[in-house]
Amino acid sequence: MKNTHPIHLELRGEQQEVAVIRLTRKAKRNAINDALVLALRTLFDELPTTVRAAVLDGEGEHFCAGLDLSELKERDAGQGLHHSRMWHAALERVQFGTVPVIAALHGAVVGGGLELASACHIRVADDTTFYALPEGTRGIFVGGGGSVRIPKLIGTARMTDMMLTGRVYNAQDGERIGLAQYLVPQGQAFEKALALAVRVAQNAPLTNYALMHALPRIAEQTTDQGLFTESLMAAIAQSAPEAKSRMSAFLDGKAAKVKPT
Repeated sequence: MKNTHPIHLELRGEQQEVAVIRLTRKAKRNAINDALVLALRTLFDELPTTVRAAVLDGEGEHFCAGLDLSELKERDAGQGLHHSRMWHAALERVQFGTVPVIAALHGAVVGGGLELASACHIRVADDTTFYALPEGTRGIFVGGGGSVRIPKLIGTARMTDMMLTGRVYNAQDGERIGLAQYLVPQGQAFEKALALAVRVAQNAPLTNYALMHALPRIAEQTTDQGLFTESLMAAIAQSAPEAKSRMSAFLDGKAAKVKPT
């Protein structure tokens, strides 16, 4: 029987510490419908406790081609508001969930697909990746959190240009302006993202949590408030038993030193 579930979860690693989450609407270029949004929310709410990092990938040639316009319904203003807030709730689970998420980008990262990618913590793109926000030319507006997250990656002016003109960024220019942190040859985005997830999963969980939850909030605070929040988070992180054992290992010469790659 054909699998109609929009997302597939696979656990990897000796302790099942890495979750591979794959969009499985290949025939639709992984376009996002309501079922996929709700499945994302449920999956990130219910990740197994063994998971320490996740990879988000798209089946087939494209990461995600955006909103599934074939399922776009006529909504009044109130219904449209609640629909957008449904997206917000799901992508909030990605950005402010329990584990860092690395996106493996390839092919189309368009509209809602770019909104989804921007909710992840690290983005790895291959040479086939292209980015666009066609909402402006289709008479609609982003509704999945893109107006908040994407300008933080590339700036308001660049996002405005993308929506006003329909500009498409290729993989190289996308990496240059900040839409991805890594650029790899075609077909290698998933393996690179997986390798990063394996590395991230080895970090102290409280440090990862601080980077996901405290750092973006500190960036929004005034200098004085940010410095105070930093002090609180630093004190909490270094008090964790795992932090103490790691520092002891470093001081005893048992931990690897930083070297150029």
